[in-house]
Amino acid sequence: MYKIIIAALSLVLFTACGDEKLAENEVLITGNVKGLKKGKLFIQKIEDTTLVALDTITLNGDSHFESKIKLDSPEMLYIFVDRGVTNSVDNNLLFFAEPGKINVETELEFFLGKAKVTGSKNQELYDEYKGIISQFNDEQLKLLKEQILGTKGNKNYSAEANKTKQDQLLKRRYLYAANFAMTHADFEVAPYIALTDIYDMQPKYLETIHSKMTKKVADSKYGKKFAKYLKDQKSNI
Repeated sequence: MYKIIIAALSLVLFTACGDEKLAENEVLITGNVKGLKKGKLFIQKIEDTTLVALDTITLNGDSHFESKIKLDSPEMLYIFVDRGVTNSVDNNLLFFAEPGKINVETELEFFLGKAKVTGSKNQELYDEYKGIISQFNDEQLKLLKEQILGTKGNKNYSAEANKTKQDQLLKRRYLYAANFAMTHADFEVAPYIALTDIYDMQPKYLETIHSKMTKKVADSKYGKKFAKYLKDQKSNI
């Protein structure tokens, strides 16, 4: 009977932990970095162009981690892995955090390439956006390769035609980004894309994105930054 009671209590406690209630502005980040048995993870964000640590997690024998932080509105965060004596440029994982529960699964050897983030709608949309943008990047690389080979004596190469293709590609990329932001203006990913990828686009497109944002998005960190950017742009005209 005693063992049954203990088992029942353990089950109740486990269930309670799994259903942990979070405050409105809290983010519970859980995850696993396969292959990282010993080291440190740093949860960071950019504050005034400087990376600021929000939490430090020490791993010793278990690659699973958990962090609870406060976040007033959705924004991009970084998970930085300290590999100890091993140096690598593949150390910083960028993800779109938002209040609630988020899970990050990845591997030490391919920290960025194997990363999968779930629980964030903004991250889901940003992944969709990046998937198309990567196709534009591939096309750009092909045109640059043609340009390099052309300058080395390719008789069929036309510098003018190549430049026209690059200009058209850039225009298509900008229009896709603007359309994506307008279509998803009810999520914070919209002003983020506008600020990071198409800030130098024609003002009329940026104004349209801003006009379509919901009040929640307009009041977010990136929504306010976007509004200030547009205001500053107008004052400089």
